This record gives sequence, C-alpha cells and structure tokens, in this order.
Amino acid sequence: MRKITALRIGRSREKRVNVFLDDRFAFSLGGEVAAKEGLQVGQGLSTGQAEALAKSDHFHRCLNAAYQYLSYRPRSEVEVRGRLKRRGFDGDCIETVIARLKEQSLVDDVAFAQFWKENRESFNPRSQRLTKLELRRMGVVSDIIDQVVDGIDDGDSAYRAALRKTHHWPLSDYQSFRRRLGDYLRRRGFNYEVINHTVERIWQERGNSSG
Repeated sequence: MRKITALRIGRSREKRVNVFLDDRFAFSLGGEVAAKEGLQVGQGLSTGQAEALAKSDHFHRCLNAAYQYLSYRPRSEVEVRGRLKRRGFDGDCIETVIARLKEQSLVDDVAFAQFWKENRESFNPRSQRLTKLELRRMGVVSDIIDQVVDGIDDGDSAYRAALRKTHHWPLSDYQSFRRRLGDYLRRRGFNYEVINHTVERIWQERGNSSG
C-alpha cells in the first residue's frame, strides 16, 4: 500500500491532477475523476486501486473526446468510433463510451440520418441517390437509410436547389443557362430527366421561352 503525499493541479488546459505516491509522481488524473473519487493527501492506495483510477480516467477522457466531437454536429456511430480510435483510445473503452452515448441518445443512427436528410433538404438539396451515398459513407446501414431517405422527391429537391442557385443569375441565352444549371444539378446527383424538367421550368418561370 502506497500513500498519497501530494495532489497538484497541472498547468495544462485540462487541469489534470498530478498524484504523488510516497513523495514521487505516480500518475495524473482528470479533475473530474479526482473529485469523484475524493482523493486526499494521506490516503493509501493499493496497486489495484491505482489501476482502477487509471481506467476510470481513460474512460472519462474518451467520453469527453466524444462529447467534444458531437458538439459540432450530430454524428453516426461509425464516425464517433473512428474519431475515438484515431485519438488513440482502446476498443474496450470505445465500446463502453458508445454504450453510454446511446443511453444518452447522443448516438442514434436513425436520428442522425433524419438530421442529415432534413439539413440537406433545408440548406443544400440534392438527389435521393446522393443523400443515400453520403449516409452510406458515414457508416449508416442500408435499412436505416432506406427508412429515412426514401421519401425524398427528386423533382422537388432539384427545383428548390435550382431556385436558390439561379436567384441572382443574370439573364443569358438558353443554351448557356441550360449548361450551367445542368452541371450544377448533375453534381447534386440528379438524373437527366429531372435536370431537363427543372431547367425548362426555371427558364419558363423567368419569362423566357426555350430554343
């Protein structure tokens, strides 16, 4: 049994607590873990207790890394796993953190797919096919993708995307307009038929005739 002889706050932004056992630095802990465990100078620590503290600290660092990653926008489960793995956390810890995040409804691929679909429809409409491809690349399984994305209307999405894009375009000849808008819609995954219909509709709504 070794004795805690000092607890010192480190200088890093994380405010980690440096733990000294028998007057020698032994390990550091996050302030949250140190407070939760109620560590005090003079307290004895066995090897097993020290190992348990290190494991708890590893978990909380992994969990906080996940919270930070999720603070920017919702993420798929695969995205969170990949991020934590790249940060150097081990598989067992990642699994425990993912389970905690699911309990807190912070990782939910159905909700994430719905968020992604609604975000695209509101700010950057694209085809059903391309939306599915994006979600697949982020690790969402096909059943969830189909459940969430199958309601996308490509005709409506292409029209809204075209309206937003061409709102400030100056009048030009039909062929230039068609080529420019067609390229834009093609990059958003729309097929030839939808593009043709959308180009004609937008052009005619601006008081022009094709040809």
